[in-house]
Amino acid sequence: MNIINERVMLLRQWMKDRNLSAYIIGSADPHASEYTPVHWECRQWISGFRGSAGTAVITLEDAALWTDSRYFIAANEALRDTPFRLMKERVEGTPSIAEWLIDKLAASSIVGIDGGVVGINEAEELQDTLYKYGITLEARYSAPDELWSNRPPLPDDPIKVQPIEWAGESASSKINRLMDEVDRLGCSQMLVSQLDEIAWLLNLRGNDVHCNPVFVSYCMVSRETTTLFCDPSKITSEVAAYLNSCGIKTENYNQVKDAIKRTEGKILLSPLTNLAVADAAVNRLIAVSPIAAMKARKNEAEIRGMRQAMLQDGVALVKWLHWLEQAEDISELSIDAKLTELRSQWPDFEGLSFDTIAAYREHGAIVHYEATEESNVKLQREGVLLVDTGAQYTCGTTDITRTLLLGGNPTDEQKRVYSLVLKGHIALSRLKFPRNASGTQLDLAARYAMWQEGYNFGHGTGHGVGSHLCVHEGPHQIRMNYVSAPICEGMTVTDEPGIYLEGRFGVRIENVLLCVPYKETEFGSFVGFEPLTLCPIDTRLIDLTMMTPVEIEWLNNYHHMVAELLLPLLDNEGDRQWLQNATKKL
Repeated sequence: MNIINERVMLLRQWMKDRNLSAYIIGSADPHASEYTPVHWECRQWISGFRGSAGTAVITLEDAALWTDSRYFIAANEALRDTPFRLMKERVEGTPSIAEWLIDKLAASSIVGIDGGVVGINEAEELQDTLYKYGITLEARYSAPDELWSNRPPLPDDPIKVQPIEWAGESASSKINRLMDEVDRLGCSQMLVSQLDEIAWLLNLRGNDVHCNPVFVSYCMVSRETTTLFCDPSKITSEVAAYLNSCGIKTENYNQVKDAIKRTEGKILLSPLTNLAVADAAVNRLIAVSPIAAMKARKNEAEIRGMRQAMLQDGVALVKWLHWLEQAEDISELSIDAKLTELRSQWPDFEGLSFDTIAAYREHGAIVHYEATEESNVKLQREGVLLVDTGAQYTCGTTDITRTLLLGGNPTDEQKRVYSLVLKGHIALSRLKFPRNASGTQLDLAARYAMWQEGYNFGHGTGHGVGSHLCVHEGPHQIRMNYVSAPICEGMTVTDEPGIYLEGRFGVRIENVLLCVPYKETEFGSFVGFEPLTLCPIDTRLIDLTMMTPVEIEWLNNYHHMVAELLLPLLDNEGDRQWLQNATKKL
């Protein structure tokens, strides 16, 4: 905490030297990434808060940090004894960053922000709001560039080619499809700036971001030429030969602004493109990247790969759950290590898709809890354990949450909460709806049962999942606040309602779903969901009196599918027996 206090003092002197009354440090890198290379973990550097989402704002006399409900408990702990107060986003009474600055600052004040890591739309929206009150936004200065001593360097891990077996479409074909959309928008080229979009478009993967197989780069695409801007040391001989076969040129990462200035014709930029790069383009159109929607709909090879990943993950999970019932002297950290060990037995295991959440008892109420050496607790043969975990395989990406009874008899409260979450999970999984409905329209299904009992949860109900890419993928989501992106066949999305009782326990149940065709009627095309995740759901915590016959039938059918697909892949009789018992018909 002393280090954080010293950094804030240093920043405030730096601000005074530049006539800045406030400075904003967000979570993003130059590519609007949710998770960033450590080089750009600037908000963590200034505040100490490690969550994936958050914005720190520092004035000469005050400081605050905004984050969402996933991190309220964790952020409150992290910010204790620092200059920062916690601002709970989307909670009634919490001011926006602009409102807070307007209240704190006098007219003619200047607010600093790093234009190299803030998107065009975000910067312009903030500037427009502040300007009405005589406050100016200054984007020229990067405090971390000047003040962060011993800053981690940019990553230099090599790039890899994603096998066409799992990509399902060549880079050339994807580029042609993209350019059809770019042409339709009246542009002659597009700068692709988001890392997962570049990886998907070019059928390449990397290791520059923890748990996310992407690499730091930009990509300029036109009908005539495609150029990848990245550190040349990252390009192996294999990748160089591959790029050459695709007709893709390469330039240094730092040359992108010069290249933009040389372009002729109108260039398409995503609203997420950082301000520093976007300002290099004079003739430009700001519009949502067409790649997001293209990437969201998985082709047959990607779906086949996702199914393969779920099979491999399912086998590892069953072995792990069987081990968990017998293991002694185990902790939140050690069970995570065991699951990783079992997953790594598959040759195409590439690592975790996010840091495992293994949360025992009251830790389960911290939505994005991450065990550390300080917080790690030993597990007892009683109480509830919440485990949210996922893996990266060459063929696909997984994300699963299970809430488990470790022993003893569950309390009535635990059974009631668990059953309400399960009812919501089943309702969403069973849902049939018009093709292209938005996720906001579907969200009620997962919350209806718990709302009737006065429970709710603050995080989203579902997010897209990449194909050996980022575990959080848009543009579609299932959540309370409005997201317009449509959901249609070929999209993957999680189903993860939860209830969290601070100081007691938390419950979440999560599968990855595939959107599939349902039926055609005179009212249009209807779609539904098919579970991809293969792992038993703990039945010991269910209050059967709360479940309808339809819900019990769904669970029995799901468990039948899990057993049918996983039993042939288990070579240990003890694991097979455990799975048969865990999936027996209710």
